[in-house]
Parts: sequence; structure tokens; C-alpha cells
Amino acid sequence: MNEILEKISNIGIVPVVVLDDAKDAEPLAKALCEGGLPCAEVTFRTDAAEESIRRMTKAFPQMLVGAGTVLTTEQVDRAVGAGAKFIVSPGFNPEVVKYCVDKNIPMVPGTNNPSNIEAALSFGLDVVKFFPAEQSGGVAMIKAMAAPYVNVKFMPTGGVNAGNICDYLAFDKIIACGGSWMVKKDLVAAGKFDEIRRLTEEAVRTMLGFNLRHIGINCESENDALDVAGFFDNNFGFATKNGNSSVFAGIEVEAMKSIGRGAKGHIAIGTNSVARAKNYLETVKELKFVEESASYKNGKLNAIYIDGEIGGFAVHLVNK
Repeated sequence: MNEILEKISNIGIVPVVVLDDAKDAEPLAKALCEGGLPCAEVTFRTDAAEESIRRMTKAFPQMLVGAGTVLTTEQVDRAVGAGAKFIVSPGFNPEVVKYCVDKNIPMVPGTNNPSNIEAALSFGLDVVKFFPAEQSGGVAMIKAMAAPYVNVKFMPTGGVNAGNICDYLAFDKIIACGGSWMVKKDLVAAGKFDEIRRLTEEAVRTMLGFNLRHIGINCESENDALDVAGFFDNNFGFATKNGNSSVFAGIEVEAMKSIGRGAKGHIAIGTNSVARAKNYLETVKELKFVEESASYKNGKLNAIYIDGEIGGFAVHLVNK
């Protein structure tokens, strides 16, 4: 997977944008970035698309702006000339795909059947769009098609919304989903960019699914940790489980057998994806992380500490 698509994978949602007036491009980009999605697929269905991409990329150079609904090589040239960093098409057009591949332009062609996937593989592509996602069978269809194509990743678009985004992203062959529910045309036309920012942030929070996993309490010895965990077991029925470095009381309390991170202990925040949560908190909330604290499971980032303390507690992210 190329670098641009890796970055899209860490974002998780690609807002699919239709703009009728280029004047809306900059405030829309601002709303998306502030809401936590510094990414957009601007569809080439309108005359304003090219200029909109140009304005977005100039005002927000850190944003991943691509062109969607690209049907011709001429549109590829116009989009890339305006600053588009990737190209998306609704179907599989060999001419357009070859043109992008030959020019090293990140290209995500539309597919919804095995023949399309094999065509993409013949051009050396390993990421394809699945469109229209819901109408073509949704997650179940992607899983069925992914089985024989072990190295292919998918970016479903079409019918993806706040109610099913987590179902799609839970499948590890899906790098991101395209969606438009946070950037509806009527909101853009009415200039309701604050509402778009709110919906964008809501979409990100839904995708990441933050919740409190447990509180870790620093103890000086194993006996102290057993006493702390025993208190929660005896009084609240939080069954203890003695591990190598700590004693859990239920899943809510972790009593450390020695002084660990944080003056008082640590707080674990669960998320659907530590990698995407880290990217969001770094790029949008400007938090820093203790990189050497990162741990991995099956090749995926599984846990990592945020730099610093809050109320005497260190904070770390962990996959649910």
C-alpha cells in the first residue's frame, strides 16, 4: 500500500464531497480538519470540482484531498494539476487505471465483483473501492470476496453511515470508508459549516468508540496489589485475576505489583483502533505520545501511552 493510502487508513473515514460553488471549498475543508477528518474526496461531477480542490489544498496543505468520480485521463490531469493527492473512480476503467499507474498517481478504482479485483491486481494495485457498498452486499460481500484475495484491501463507499461505519471498519481488510453523511449538500449550500464540523467530530468519535477500560493503581508489592484487588472483590464482586505484573479486579481495576507509569497509576482508554485514535489525537488534538511505550499484537498497534500525566495518572490507549 502506498504512503497516501496508509495515511487514509489511519484517518479511517473519507468524506465524499460534492461542491457546486468553489467558494465553499475552504470553509468546508476547515470544518473537516477541525472536526477530525483532514481528508476529502471531491467528486468531479460538478464544474466547481477542480477549483475546489485547488482552494482546499492551498489553504490546508496538510489535508489529503483527492478527486472522486474520475472517468477520463483528462480529468486525472486536471485533478492532479489542482493538487489532488489521489484518484478514485466509480468503476474499473483500464485506460484510466493504467494512466494513473504509469504516472505513479495513487488510484483506487471501483469494484464490486471478483473480475474487477483481478483486473486491479493485473495493474499491481492492492487497494480497491467497493461501490456501491450496501447495494452490493455490504460487509458480508467484502468478506466473501476478500477470502481468495489475501493481499487486497477495500475502501467501501455507498450507503456507509454513522449506523454501520464500525461494522465495516471492524474488518481488517477495510482500510477506510467513504461517506457523505457529515457533508450533505444542503448543509454546504446553507453555509452550515459549524454543523458540518459537529457532525464530523461525531463521526470520528463513533468510529473510534472511546470508553474507559480500567484504572491502574500503583502498589509497592504483590501483597499490596492483592489487598487492593481484594477490596474490590470482597465489597463489589469484582473477581480477581493474578497476572505477571498486576492483579485485576474484574476488568475495571488493575492493581500494579510495582510502581508503574504515573505518580498514582494509569487510566486505560479503550478504542476501536489505537492507530486511528493516535493519529486523531496527534493531528487534531496535538497530543504527544511515548513512542517507546507502544506495544503490538499481530502486527497492529495495540497500546501506547500519551505523554504526560493528568491528575497524577498516566493515560494510555488500548484496543478493545
